[in-house]
Amino acid sequence: MKLKLMAVMFLVSSAFLFTQCNGEAVKDSEEDKKKRAKKEEKKLMKKDHKKVAILVTEGFHDGEAYMPMAYLANRGIKSVVIGPAKGEVKAYNSDFTIMIHKAVADVDMDCYDALILPGGRAPAKLREDEDVLAFVKNFYATGKPTAAICHGPQVLISAGLMQGKTCTAFPEVEQELVDAGAHFVDESIVVDGNLITSRVPKDLHDFSKAIYKALKEK
Repeated sequence: MKLKLMAVMFLVSSAFLFTQCNGEAVKDSEEDKKKRAKKEEKKLMKKDHKKVAILVTEGFHDGEAYMPMAYLANRGIKSVVIGPAKGEVKAYNSDFTIMIHKAVADVDMDCYDALILPGGRAPAKLREDEDVLAFVKNFYATGKPTAAICHGPQVLISAGLMQGKTCTAFPEVEQELVDAGAHFVDESIVVDGNLITSRVPKDLHDFSKAIYKALKEK
């Protein structure tokens, strides 16, 4: 009788231990699955991560550079500031500065999904730089979103890109655009193919939103 009781107890104990070990194995398996899922998610996010180039130089408009950058960053899109040369430049309308991380001559346009041209006094300088004009022209030719606000379209004019385009800009730039063969309209945001243009700082929300939409659709 004692032997039978010991045998039963042994079997019960073995079953309990087996179940416990098996349960741990299942638990570990579920944790592994979660880890693998997280790794795959990170890979996917890295693969689909969008990146835009913001082209500035000395005399840029602070809000027209920083506000689209912040709007896009809040939605997981990285911005890289580019210009004629690396270094810190100052806004014309405030004490804000911005760091240019890459010179246009060293920029691989295949690494960027959109180009943004803020306004201010910077476009008047950018349009005189041959490397800048070549970069802008070649980037636009890729069909990727190219966005300019305020005086930003001046760079596009000098790059020979505005013929036949419907666009907008700061009012003072209207005649320049018309002379370049563009159709000017007074609206907060104008999208013509991969070209996105806007007028003034009060239109920055529409401008930023249009850039984000273009990136999502791309």
